[in-house]
Amino acid sequence: MGTLLRGGTVVDGTGGPRYTADVLVEGDRIAAVGPDAAGRAGRADRVVDVAGLVVAPGFVDMHAHSDLRLLTEPAHLAKVSQGVTTEVLGQDGLSYAPVDDAVLPVLRRAIAGWNGDPGADFLTWRTVAEYLDRLDEGIAGNAAYLVPHGTVRALVCGWDDRPATQAEIARMADVVRTGMAQGAVGLSAGLTYTPGMYADGAELAALCAAVGELGGFFSPHHRSYGAGALEAYAEMVDVAERSGCALHLAHATLNFGPNKGRAGELIALLDAAVARGVDITLDTYPYLPGATTLSAILPSWCQSGGVDAARERLRDPAALARIREDLEVHGSDGCHGVVAEWETIEISGVTNPELAGLVGRTIADIAAAAGRDPFDTCVDVLLRDDFGTGILQHVGHEENVRAIMRHPRHTGGSDGLLVGAKPHPRAWGTFPRYLGHYCRELGLFSLEECVHHLTGRAADRLRLADRGRVRPGLAADLVVFDPDTVTDTATFAEPAQQAAGIPYVLVNGAFAIDGGERTDALAGRALRRRADGRTAPGTHLTGGHRWPS
Repeated sequence: MGTLLRGGTVVDGTGGPRYTADVLVEGDRIAAVGPDAAGRAGRADRVVDVAGLVVAPGFVDMHAHSDLRLLTEPAHLAKVSQGVTTEVLGQDGLSYAPVDDAVLPVLRRAIAGWNGDPGADFLTWRTVAEYLDRLDEGIAGNAAYLVPHGTVRALVCGWDDRPATQAEIARMADVVRTGMAQGAVGLSAGLTYTPGMYADGAELAALCAAVGELGGFFSPHHRSYGAGALEAYAEMVDVAERSGCALHLAHATLNFGPNKGRAGELIALLDAAVARGVDITLDTYPYLPGATTLSAILPSWCQSGGVDAARERLRDPAALARIREDLEVHGSDGCHGVVAEWETIEISGVTNPELAGLVGRTIADIAAAAGRDPFDTCVDVLLRDDFGTGILQHVGHEENVRAIMRHPRHTGGSDGLLVGAKPHPRAWGTFPRYLGHYCRELGLFSLEECVHHLTGRAADRLRLADRGRVRPGLAADLVVFDPDTVTDTATFAEPAQQAAGIPYVLVNGAFAIDGGERTDALAGRALRRRADGRTAPGTHLTGGHRWPS
């Protein structure tokens, strides 16, 4: 028996024209579409009238930071409520596998501002395989994983600012190959975060060569989104071209003052590379501000050796004077080569409850209210919050956002951080914002094109064997939305708000959202790279799971 979605407008994820059809779901598969589905309606034990609504493939979030939230908050309403049925984890070069007992404590502190920190006892896995197995115990949506370059570098080289030796590069390549053999789909990098920022192009090319041989892709957060951004993009293209590895540019945007109106230059750079045969895709979020941690704006030399070493430098007068000069005069490499604009840096979350009153305020505002210097205020917050502070940076340009999202190799990615009292609204609103604001209201895409960006094109990059289209035999990852009312309701003032106009979401055939409400289904699976290079669920417990009541 199954579920019949009756009379909906199918936008199938290919970019082709919409059509009206029934869709029959049996088990975790799409059993039939169109006349075949109507003819087998008697086999359905539930019929849902979706006339006037769009039936589309579930959305693919190509840049997610749900690595721990999928496990610590199983409902995962932020993502499933906006129609996301697959997320790509392990982003920006820092995540929780592969690790050892020495790297894990430093790593947990380094990215607590991204993911929170549920404690050492919670992180029971060490390898990529063990992490994916843990996901298969029951998650809200599907998840693929990228081997994080910075974590691998910490394992092999430590957290110090130095080049890797040839022997260390060879060992890192082996760690990457092992992670991909265990199911990862590629390699991520965070080249404004330690220790990944200490890698040179030769190191990255060597690791990407190993990834390319196995059919994976490289997804870098490159060295600058501000001053030198175009040069940083060109470096990533060069790494891909030299290594023969497919390239997926993470949150491909041009922020900060120096890049206003320069999207055309980036597009020309990418188009020229594609014409030469480089396999390139990219993702963006449909907002202006970015989000990261406050510690990320520090210069790379300050962070060499990890959090404890950085803390000591912030307490050393000579080092502190040098840090101030980098941030306020020269432009820190951690802050994308631009001078820190304290009025643009807003606190989005803290780990120290005593600092909760700072959330939603800029460093400039906090400093002014206390009669203090903004740099000194920044340092004080970092020390008191043990480097766990999340921030928004209000530095984007709308004309760049619109131009880049229309590129024919574009996909959607939220880059959504799910921790903090006031996170970026993109964690809750990215996909309905594409459909509502940019597609329906501004007309930047046709509906078919917009859905293709968010589904089929992303599935092709991930080499998903069985999802990303509305087609018989594929996995029943489906989203049903009202094209006239779908919209993001999450705002910077109130970011944790469920999207409007998405009444039904199915993950592997199970309703995750039913009548606009979250069910208790945990039907998601870890999507693992197979020996043939394709990506599909691996071994999982039959029948799915339920999250605790």
